[in-house]
Amino acid sequence: MAATVIVGLQWGDEGKGKTTDLLAESVAVVVRYQGGDNAGHTIVIGDSVFKLHLVPSGVLYPHITPVIGNGVVVNPQTLLDEMAMLEERGVGTANVRVSEAAHVIMPYHVALDGAMEARLAGEEIGTTRRGIGPAYADRAWRIGVRMADLLEPGALRTRLERILPEKNAVLVQTHGLEPFELDDLVARATDWGERLRPHIVDTTALVQDALARGLHVLLEGAQGTLLDLDHGTYPYVTSSNPIAGGACTGGGVGPLQVDEVIGVMKAYATRVGSGPFPTELDDETGRHLLERGHEFGTTTGRRRRCGWFDAVPLRHAVAINSVTSIMLNKLDILSGLPEVRLCVAYRIDGRIVERLPSSPDLLARAEPVYEAFEGWDEDVSGIRRAEDLPAAARRYVDVLEGLAGVPISIVSVGADRQATILRRERPRRATVAGPGWAGGGEAGGPGRAGSSPGAPVDAP
Repeated sequence: MAATVIVGLQWGDEGKGKTTDLLAESVAVVVRYQGGDNAGHTIVIGDSVFKLHLVPSGVLYPHITPVIGNGVVVNPQTLLDEMAMLEERGVGTANVRVSEAAHVIMPYHVALDGAMEARLAGEEIGTTRRGIGPAYADRAWRIGVRMADLLEPGALRTRLERILPEKNAVLVQTHGLEPFELDDLVARATDWGERLRPHIVDTTALVQDALARGLHVLLEGAQGTLLDLDHGTYPYVTSSNPIAGGACTGGGVGPLQVDEVIGVMKAYATRVGSGPFPTELDDETGRHLLERGHEFGTTTGRRRRCGWFDAVPLRHAVAINSVTSIMLNKLDILSGLPEVRLCVAYRIDGRIVERLPSSPDLLARAEPVYEAFEGWDEDVSGIRRAEDLPAAARRYVDVLEGLAGVPISIVSVGADRQATILRRERPRRATVAGPGWAGGGEAGGPGRAGSSPGAPVDAP
């Protein structure tokens, strides 16, 4: 059994999509295990740029079955629109599979999300107002609508008859918004179900079947560790668990089926939305990182806040994810800076702190303790061997590796998949489909012919 988890080690936007793309040749199934369309992956292949919000990045490969796991909250219209965009660009989506247990983002979730953020007036969490939090809240309250419900109009109507009066009461009486009509919601949701019926399956059974056949399964999260609901910088977090443990609950795998966890991080730090950010730079260096790194959200286009790399949460992230190796992205963005700084500790109320505080108030008072390194002017985007990097760049990567305590196996020096340096060999994987693998299934069924993950491939 071979399952690999790709997890962000910062506040998201680390470049996990490129990591998935880089490993795709050895993978049969790519599973998105949490989040919704509030995050995205940008993948650059030659002159083509793909910005994906819900569909796993493995969709770009015909031999991969892309799976939206049970831990994801799905806006069906967003999913349909994204699949249509991919088809228009020549990327087939017939193999996309969506968990029948994934929860649905209903229109009232979107309305509530926007209204609640507006009421916070200056103390916003910084959500994308796409209904993610309210959908996860309904899941926890056990009043959510799941993808399987869209396939049963009668049961769906009964469920919405119980849910909608309370939602409308909050929308009208608390927020002064218009109510939703039951018949309209049932009609829209039923239409979504019919259009997505070929894609809605028992994805846990699909993933377990792939693992039993010895296929390589890759699980990717949407956000980073520091946005984890339990282990992130609460309350400025997402509503699910991007950490590696979330891959088990949201992707349908057991802990002992995961034998590799690849942590992904940038050579500097960024975050979007609200919340403390100790190394944030509001100066010329910050603008350098923003502009050269094209630091704008894939989903919202929001400007990302930029700062120096912070090693304090790195130690936290490596530990709770059981990271086995790291991919370091965007080293090329640091080229041209005369000095590169690295935060190794905080000073809080006069004390040196080396652990990530759980209190947002303490983190807001944290002053970064920096180590300074010589910068480099050379353009490193064309370099493909670690030994050819400028000495200052090599030293910086070595220091980051030492602070992480696990190998930095891959270094990215550009957006394209070819702009990559392999520093350490990874375990070799074999994608062997074997007889009988169907790579998906009809709704509630065992499999579907014609979506085999392809011929055996050995790849790093």
